[in-house]
Amino acid sequence: AMHAMIDRLTDQRVVAVDTESNSLYAYHERVCLIQFSIPGEDCLLDPLAIEDLSPLGALFDDDRIEKVFHAAEYDVMVLRRDYGFEFGNLFDTMLASRIVGWPRYGLGSLLKEHFGVRTDKRMQRTNWGRRPLKPSELTYAQLDTHYLILLRDRLLDELQEKNRLEEARIAFQGVTQSEWTARPFDPDGFWRIKGVRELDGTELAVLRALYVYRDHRAQAMDRPPFKVFSDQALVALCQKRPGSLSQLARTKGLPRRLPVRAQKQLLEVIQRGIEDDPPKRPKRTNSRYTDEATLQRYETLRNWRKQRAPRRGVEPDVVLSNHTLHALARQNPTSDETLIDSGALNEWQRHEYGAEIVSLLQDAQTG
Repeated sequence: AMHAMIDRLTDQRVVAVDTESNSLYAYHERVCLIQFSIPGEDCLLDPLAIEDLSPLGALFDDDRIEKVFHAAEYDVMVLRRDYGFEFGNLFDTMLASRIVGWPRYGLGSLLKEHFGVRTDKRMQRTNWGRRPLKPSELTYAQLDTHYLILLRDRLLDELQEKNRLEEARIAFQGVTQSEWTARPFDPDGFWRIKGVRELDGTELAVLRALYVYRDHRAQAMDRPPFKVFSDQALVALCQKRPGSLSQLARTKGLPRRLPVRAQKQLLEVIQRGIEDDPPKRPKRTNSRYTDEATLQRYETLRNWRKQRAPRRGVEPDVVLSNHTLHALARQNPTSDETLIDSGALNEWQRHEYGAEIVSLLQDAQTG
């Protein structure tokens, strides 16, 4: 059935695509559903039931077939991560709607506004790794791609009308290069938990021990850490520091049916934390800037962007991203040549904004 579907899809010049993953329900998330739509047909593919999805690779990489996604970056990253797919000729309806200046660009809002279709937001928390999926869940997944080609057609007309198609195409091409960046577990991540600054040394030592234990347990259970114990539960445990099962049972925020073995492990971890040396509070640093001049250039560029965006009728980050502004502030290109050498802007951005930015940075330098 998959091969027959691919044959039908490859006969089209435009194919709508979406994915669903189980990030809310697994420690190591994976793609659990892939949706395709072409005129007159919607297809749902179950990656958990098919061992070899490599035949899809040619479809995604084919420059002759335009693949339409909404908010494509995540889909591209997870499909490349899980299956090694490469992507050619992509159209992103979310990026396009922002580039033309539509005030709402979430898929649910666009479906309601343009097609009178209401989607159930509760489905966004579906466990897509569970089988069988409910008919309502399958319908929700189907709607994610069913209208994308029609939406793409409307956006394409407006991009051409506003002379922004080249800008959009360059942005789409950038998305095709998106890579999944695995973030290894950071044992010092407990410093980012809300309320940590109010804890004393012993409480911090217990929190650190509990934080590491939670991650080990999450991996063993293949569940996201927050589904094992919430941050609030960790803080409550390090503050109360229960020393017995009865005291542990009175701690708020713990799972109701926590196995006795896990309860005993918690008590052991708490005791180890009490015996540990308190962790040292990290020093606050701002790694983006090396000097005050760089910070001033960034603020100058940000103020320029804030004024430029309304003239284009878009949000500020559609003009240039914060990442791009940081790069320009650091490199300080004050001529056309150094702007090209910086690599901070693509060809369209240099043509549209280059002269303004160079002039701005020259004035900042002389001022």
